[in-house]
Amino acid sequence: MIEDSLGKYLYYANLELVRCCIFFGGLIFFLLLELIISDRKDSIPKPSRWITNMGLTIFNCVMIKLVFAVLIINCAIYVTEKNLGLFNMVHIPYWLKLFATVIFMDFMYYVMHMLNHQIPLMWRFHRIHHSDLDMDVSTATRYHTGEMIIATIVKIGFVFFIGADLVGLVLSESILIITEQFHHSNIRIPLLFEKVYGVLFVPPSMHRIHHSVENEERNSNYGTTFSFWDKFFGTFLTNVDQERIWIGVNGHLQIKKLRMHGLLKMPLLPITK
Repeated sequence: MIEDSLGKYLYYANLELVRCCIFFGGLIFFLLLELIISDRKDSIPKPSRWITNMGLTIFNCVMIKLVFAVLIINCAIYVTEKNLGLFNMVHIPYWLKLFATVIFMDFMYYVMHMLNHQIPLMWRFHRIHHSDLDMDVSTATRYHTGEMIIATIVKIGFVFFIGADLVGLVLSESILIITEQFHHSNIRIPLLFEKVYGVLFVPPSMHRIHHSVENEERNSNYGTTFSFWDKFFGTFLTNVDQERIWIGVNGHLQIKKLRMHGLLKMPLLPITK
């Protein structure tokens, strides 16, 4: 019994290691591309932003992993062993279950992202992500700890609802990580590739509109991996001049107030339009 449990945790630990390798590998890969073929000129020095963004990322990783990592693993093991959740109620091939998990989780990320903008309390936390004055691969990791905790709790609910096992969960998160890093990255993309890629997925130009200080533009393009959610629900926006997009959040444009300590206390500040 003990050996079986230890074997399971070692197996799941290896899956988590794969996810971590994808995270850091993608971060380094897109950073190198940004240094070689950057698209937009940085408005503030990249090192100062990276110190803030990666400091916040490390802080979140420590907090979330210490509190929630074992809980998520146990939930995934529990729903799998007890055959709980929507996907365990029907007999479908395992590959189809993994595919359905990726699609469902991405749709839920779309819904959660939209709620982060529409519900004032959630926007208080999410605006930390949007307050970055430039957008690059490090922006993909710039989230307030409070938002990360809320997202993790909701994710546990999704695991129970669909009956996702840890393989499906790690697969969906790995796809989320690499696509989110890509569409935040500041790299020059051939126009033809963006058009073809944008048929199903979210390219950088589409997500850059979402990071605009303009409310109408910011409240669009909520998709994370797939672009068709925005197209289906009417939140898709592309007819915007990329050269005039001003990235950031009105009321939070002073660099000195966007250091890590300022970001952590930003949810307590008034909401600005």
